[in-house]
Amino acid sequence: MDKLITGMSSNREVRIYVAETTDMVDQARAIHDLSPISTSALGRTITAAAMMGMMSKIEQEKLTLQVKGSSDIKLIIAIADIHGNVKGYISNPHAENRFTEDGKLAVAESIGKEGGLIVIKDLGMKDPYIGQCEMVSGEIAEDIAHYFAKSEQQPTAVGLGVALSSEGHVKNAGGFIVQLLPETTETTIEQLEANLSGLKSVTQLFEEGLTIHQVAGQIFAGLGLDDLEEYPLNLKCDCTREKMEKALISLGSVELKTLLDEDGQAELKCHFCNQQYYFDKEALETLYKNAI
Repeated sequence: MDKLITGMSSNREVRIYVAETTDMVDQARAIHDLSPISTSALGRTITAAAMMGMMSKIEQEKLTLQVKGSSDIKLIIAIADIHGNVKGYISNPHAENRFTEDGKLAVAESIGKEGGLIVIKDLGMKDPYIGQCEMVSGEIAEDIAHYFAKSEQQPTAVGLGVALSSEGHVKNAGGFIVQLLPETTETTIEQLEANLSGLKSVTQLFEEGLTIHQVAGQIFAGLGLDDLEEYPLNLKCDCTREKMEKALISLGSVELKTLLDEDGQAELKCHFCNQQYYFDKEALETLYKNAI
């Protein structure tokens, strides 16, 4: 089962989130029939959203992470809540595989540097909080670190990774987010920078058999690791027929009447889980009456 841990350094100066998301990313790969590079891009975004969603203490809050690309992949969306439930969508599930000179999937090239990153925090109130920044690399991890620094004035280090088998299945996936808290001492910063500079990639650490607790221990070497809490993570869509009905009603009576007269039926598909919802003529007539 996928899970996430949170913790603090013993001196209360640094906060950490570490997640293992192998099952979720492989489920997303299967649901959307993703190419390897689309799996890696969506997997990184899902992983980041899972950790960012856990940063809230507000029960009803939902966090939406949008990666807007300028190359093969134009849009990635991941939505997470504070209970570890995440869902994700990518605009190009079959993006052509690109590779770097050392043979790794070139996610940054497939997303591009000319887009932007948007974070929406819906607190269940009238107006959500929206923060955004330009892309700096297209690697997603670096872009999220840049977002925290620019939009939330929060010094942050981010690591994300997805490793695939030769068949394109997910061998392991996960990531970490490390944030400095106010008045962090220079000694702590130097220790943390030394730890991160010598750290292997998340996928390499998982490949070597390390747990997320051990990954956190390496990142916080010499700093101590306290207040550990562990949470389950799940790829879970919250779409329902009722929500689809509301979406049809929101089209308005004129559009619904046209739909009734021309097609006499409607079929809606959820972008996040590919669940299909069929509405026959009788169902559409009922919705049309409610829209008048």
